[in-house]
Amino acid sequence: MTDIGEKELLKKLKTNFGYDSFRSNQQAIVENVLNKKDTLVIMPTGGGKSICFQLPSLFIEGVTLVISPLIALMKDQVDSLKANGIPAMFFNSSQSSEEQQEVFNAIADKKIQLLYVAPESLLLLQNVLNQSYIGCVAIDEAHCISSWGHDFRPSYKQLAFLKKTLPEVPIIALTATADKATQEDILEQLSIPHATRFISSFNRENITLEVRPANERIQQIIDYIGKRANEAGIIYCLSRKTTEQLAAKLKQNNIDARAYHAGLTFDERAATQEAFIKDNCQVVCATVAFGMGIDKSNVRWVIHYNMPKNIEGYYQEIGRSGRDGLESHALLFHSYADVIQLRKFIEGTSNQEVQEAKLDRMKQFAEATVCRRKILLSYFGELIEENCGNCDVCKNPPKFFDGTVIAQKALSAIYRLKGKEALGTVVDVLRGAQNAKVLDKNYNTLKTYGVGKETSWKDWQHYIIQLINQGYCQIAFHENNALQLTDFSSKVLFNNEKVQLTTPVEVKKEEKRKVTKITKSTSKNSLFDRLRALRYRIATEENIAAYLVFNDATLREIEKERPQTDNEFLAISGVGQRKLEVYGGEFMEEIKTFLKEKKKNKKDTTLETYKLYEEGFTIEEIAEARGLKAQTIFSHLSKLYLEGKDIALDKFIDANQLKLIANAKKVLKNETALKPYFEFLEEKIPYEQIRIGLTILQKKR
Repeated sequence: MTDIGEKELLKKLKTNFGYDSFRSNQQAIVENVLNKKDTLVIMPTGGGKSICFQLPSLFIEGVTLVISPLIALMKDQVDSLKANGIPAMFFNSSQSSEEQQEVFNAIADKKIQLLYVAPESLLLLQNVLNQSYIGCVAIDEAHCISSWGHDFRPSYKQLAFLKKTLPEVPIIALTATADKATQEDILEQLSIPHATRFISSFNRENITLEVRPANERIQQIIDYIGKRANEAGIIYCLSRKTTEQLAAKLKQNNIDARAYHAGLTFDERAATQEAFIKDNCQVVCATVAFGMGIDKSNVRWVIHYNMPKNIEGYYQEIGRSGRDGLESHALLFHSYADVIQLRKFIEGTSNQEVQEAKLDRMKQFAEATVCRRKILLSYFGELIEENCGNCDVCKNPPKFFDGTVIAQKALSAIYRLKGKEALGTVVDVLRGAQNAKVLDKNYNTLKTYGVGKETSWKDWQHYIIQLINQGYCQIAFHENNALQLTDFSSKVLFNNEKVQLTTPVEVKKEEKRKVTKITKSTSKNSLFDRLRALRYRIATEENIAAYLVFNDATLREIEKERPQTDNEFLAISGVGQRKLEVYGGEFMEEIKTFLKEKKKNKKDTTLETYKLYEEGFTIEEIAEARGLKAQTIFSHLSKLYLEGKDIALDKFIDANQLKLIANAKKVLKNETALKPYFEFLEEKIPYEQIRIGLTILQKKR
């Protein structure tokens, strides 16, 4: 049993990582590792997995060896540790022999506490893989070891030798997702069958879940990003070609986007990744190869251009947004074509049956009419009673209607097409299309031809997918994806069984703002914007990622608390002793400068309102231009009126209202607060008019 107490752990947690307390399960995991027990950690992305092995490394004698799957990320992970005052290095095949020798020397001289290494490079470390040098082994992204996992990596299979080589050294395996079969496989492959398991909640409440039909998805994505100009995001695509086409399309629309996939050279991929991490690129359009292990905390959204092949992969990928705990968004585009494509990928694979079952669960999630988070969490064995309130289904529950006639039309068309045509042709027949396929096969002579022409193509697709889900028809994947009837079909066609369908959810386009002749006189210059600009400058000078200085959550707290002393700054979550010493002075100076400027600008704000008033703009236009409420503008005008400015306040109030306010003033004996007047006047005169009336009466007196 370790004799390191909670007080010592918390002190290091604050000093080196800036946190005052542990998150769920972290302390128990750290203590388990310090007690030299093998450990399996299942913790969502952003849940704080790295603390579980980085903090123990500060107490363990010897190097903590971290097995990481991506060479390109090792430098960033080491930079992050160094920024927290923790000596660390990485070892991989991209280094020269001189650089590798430096690593060996640092291990021998006990100058580092953590060493990151790719599994392929472990054999090169044979000379130091013994218990006199290694104090702990951490295996990150441990799902890669399992053939049952969603990201099987054969190179991870060799890691079983670690326990045999280092029998007294604790092994900690960590991943964000692993079902029961994958967990068992990880422990078996690593030869740690009795490892203590710690499974944290999978519920990432800060991520809003949304699924949309994939109609005109490129334009939807352009509009979506347009509303998030300063927010970084990742778009996942199924194919390399799609990543490049989408990135090019976004660039044409003035969106800073780059493609990332395995077909690019190592240098090209590394350059894109570095640009994204350092906030020099807003959007990455990527295959699933991108994002694993990236600690970039300020990714605010993740889009799936195509449907993922399983829920594990989807969960891993959306977890790359909102790692700092701030509000984030996950948008999935779902299409019938994606399901067919994914089925083709699965055909002939060694575990086809398992993959098909996983795809079906993913499909159920995408087509859900109940709380999506409930479905997501139940997949990982976590049950919640209440709806989450933070997914599209909870925010905009589907509306059901009697869709029996629609179902009868669709099933009748499938019947008359003899179960030989795919969904697209079925819809064309229902809508009375006159394309070559319909006319060449004489489908225009069918009884059901054109019976659904009043319904749009995408709505028919929406309804037919629901009929498939309810079992009234099915896709014959091995017969060119033809739609065919099932045993349930006759109940609708001949027994008049009622069918409940949901109305398609329309994605509302953001209303264009009314264009006036006024523009805001100054760009948005909040304290957060200034802190972010300072962070970017420091990160650029030090050639590190911006979030390694401070993440967005820490900046938000600095913005809110506005610390101006060392003790106040150190009290911010995410600020440790080293970061206080290195960055604290500049950030506190920026806060003081901001407060001085704000104090000065406050004096000028009413004059800015007066200038716009003189130019003839309405109260509403002035309020919109200045980003203020109309009530505030009236307050400015009242103040200016009393100061003698030429303002026709009487045009904002009628004579009868003014008389009523004058009478109230006598009864209330010159009360200055507005609420007593509002109540005395039976709430019939708005606060703005009361303020104006009292101002006019004061000036007359």
